[in-house]
Amino acid sequence: MSTLIPCIIAGGAGTRLWPVSREAMPKPFMRLPDGESLLQKTFVRATALKDVGRLLTVTNREVFFRTLDDYRLLNKARVELDFILEPFGRNTAPAIAAAALHVSRLYGDDAQLLVLPADHLIKDVQAFANAVDSARQLAEQGWLVTFGLVPTHAETGFGYIEKGQGLNKDSFQVSRFVEKPDAATAQRYVDGGLHLWNGGMFCMRADVILQELREFVPEVVSAVEHCLEQSHRKEGKHELQVELDGDSFAQAPDNSIDYAVMERSKKVAVVPCQLGWSDIGSWQAVRELTPADEHGNQCNGETVLHDVSNCYIDSRKRLVGGVGLNNLIIIDTPDALLVADGNRSQDVKLIAQELKRLGHDAYKLHRTVTRPWGTYTVLEEGPRFKIKRIMVKPNASLSLQMHHHRSEHWIVVSGMARVTNGEDEFLLNTNESTFIKPGRTHRLVNPGVIDLVMIEVQSGEYLGEDDIVRFNDIYGRAPAEAAKT
Repeated sequence: MSTLIPCIIAGGAGTRLWPVSREAMPKPFMRLPDGESLLQKTFVRATALKDVGRLLTVTNREVFFRTLDDYRLLNKARVELDFILEPFGRNTAPAIAAAALHVSRLYGDDAQLLVLPADHLIKDVQAFANAVDSARQLAEQGWLVTFGLVPTHAETGFGYIEKGQGLNKDSFQVSRFVEKPDAATAQRYVDGGLHLWNGGMFCMRADVILQELREFVPEVVSAVEHCLEQSHRKEGKHELQVELDGDSFAQAPDNSIDYAVMERSKKVAVVPCQLGWSDIGSWQAVRELTPADEHGNQCNGETVLHDVSNCYIDSRKRLVGGVGLNNLIIIDTPDALLVADGNRSQDVKLIAQELKRLGHDAYKLHRTVTRPWGTYTVLEEGPRFKIKRIMVKPNASLSLQMHHHRSEHWIVVSGMARVTNGEDEFLLNTNESTFIKPGRTHRLVNPGVIDLVMIEVQSGEYLGEDDIVRFNDIYGRAPAEAAKT
């Protein structure tokens, strides 16, 4: 059988899971109660399949380093890692087209692409592996194979797949894809036994999906082909990065693979499966992962409750007291609190959408923000000042940069820092400091083997994260990127 390349698609902000999931730290990075992220679980599931020696990930360049960190913790078998880094999202059709072109050129037209969303949970890993085996046999015959989840209840939040002619004892030709139904229709689908949930997972030969894309949406393939020709490649010992060119990628139509191909092709098959699957698409889905107490409550963190029932409370940092509550979802993070009716968890996305419309930072960023070199946390801010805790990983480096409108005072709390301040370069030890004037170039490097922790005090008329000019950066970030170092 031809080569299998799992392809993890890691895109989307997961707005229904605000305030934990945000644009700069989306749903795949959410930690579940066992401490692993959804992305890590997808990685382990994909790399455990037979004969997998290489994994492809399509993701946003802003979360690339966080993705790499999540993988490295678990990549004990040293699976080779390919990355296609999008400058922004253009939906799944351009993403899968880029993946198929990449795989076809490097690993052969007959290589099989196993497309997996990064943010789904599958509890029965063995059943998943069995379903992949069935799908690979069909893909070898030229089918575009999707995985249909046997519904456990009448769900109105999912699309459905209608089974057609049987291909073998394990699979069917797809008769049609159905949009999210109303409650009565969903119940009829469950009772009838012909419909399956569409989980957005696919297995197909690279040449077959490219053939179908060229037939139905040739403009997508041509735009992505041109983009790949213009894109920068970087190859390391065990990693290959393709950073898609922003100008040419913007020409690719925004289209989903379902609309572009799957709903139009006559070559689509479905493998029904029972995987213990969840798309973790709402706080209601998250709460189902935790057993309830005798009052129907699921609590993460310290709580003191009186006459409280059927509530989900997640507060890892602060004590929560509750009196006389029923069927509420309460999510507490360092900079935002969500209180929602338990029956309206899907509407949490409206809060995230409004924050984005207002330009509020809480749509995109957490109080603690991850960067390639480490993290920063906003401790306090007010008119003309901002105080941050900065952690720099060993041997990591911030960019050589300059600010027009603010000065910075750096105080080392632990570790050692190598500082560039204008024309001067020097070391700072614990409890030592330096002052950086506006307009002066500067850089911070951790030359040691332990984390460097420092306090940064900013002052000035404008303290926005976009007041930064980068001159040199080891992580390849654009000079005008609106981010803190």
